[in-house]
Amino acid sequence: MNSTTTADTNNTACPETLAGESGAKVSQATLERVEADLNALDTLYREVAVATTDGPDRAEVIPVGEPLVTIVIPVYNEEQTILEVLSRVEALALRKEIIVVDDCSTDRTREILQAACDGRHLRVILKTENQGKGAALRDGFAAAEGDIVVVQDADLEYNPAEIPAVIRPLLDGTADVAYGSRFLGESEDRSFLHRALNRSLTFASNAFTGLSLTDMETCYKAFDRRVLTGLPLKQNRFGFEPEVTAKLARRGYRIVETPIGYQARSYEEGKKIGIRDLFSACYCIVRYGLAD
Repeated sequence: MNSTTTADTNNTACPETLAGESGAKVSQATLERVEADLNALDTLYREVAVATTDGPDRAEVIPVGEPLVTIVIPVYNEEQTILEVLSRVEALALRKEIIVVDDCSTDRTREILQAACDGRHLRVILKTENQGKGAALRDGFAAAEGDIVVVQDADLEYNPAEIPAVIRPLLDGTADVAYGSRFLGESEDRSFLHRALNRSLTFASNAFTGLSLTDMETCYKAFDRRVLTGLPLKQNRFGFEPEVTAKLARRGYRIVETPIGYQARSYEEGKKIGIRDLFSACYCIVRYGLAD
């Protein structure tokens, strides 16, 4: 595993007492003013722009008290898109941790990721066995240190610029989990069959969970990390989506949806989900809809 880690530390030292030249202590009012000035300086320091590595003209502003957002990117054979995805994620004005989990790619993805570690705030997990998206996400979740954890695919069907809107309900404290719905936003999925199957799977999932989701199969799922800590996930492939949805519903977590865009790609362009995953999703909807 290659990684580049950074840590932001703010240390503010406040003197316990202040004395004048004669050795006499200054007044309580003066002490309070000095302490207030020090606090103001500390606040100003923490609000400065922290420059990123994508160029000298771009910086991200990290507001005081902003939660750390971990963006987990599972990837398998995405040599054509992985660098663009990383660039778009890095451009987000969030206090963030980026974790990429390579699911034993057989193209140049691993080489690209290893080279990308240089000069980037990036953690890369290189798996030695291809297990599937669900297994890659479990590894990424286990390594996450953020307050919020969000999933980002590596194929550019989902634009990372949508992430701030997806996580907004968690930042506002109105949800424990947020899904980005392709059916509430502007989707460019040209396949009627694909759209119909997604709606059907969501309908079946809702029937078991009691939720009213419009897009259970969406990639964009954001979690309060404390939710994931106690969630036993088992599915290795795309069965992750109905499994995690059923287990969240059973535990009564607040789940909301936000509209997102979607740019579908074809199987010729690298789409990987197939008929095997359709049957697996149906099984998982019933299996986890009944019990953990």
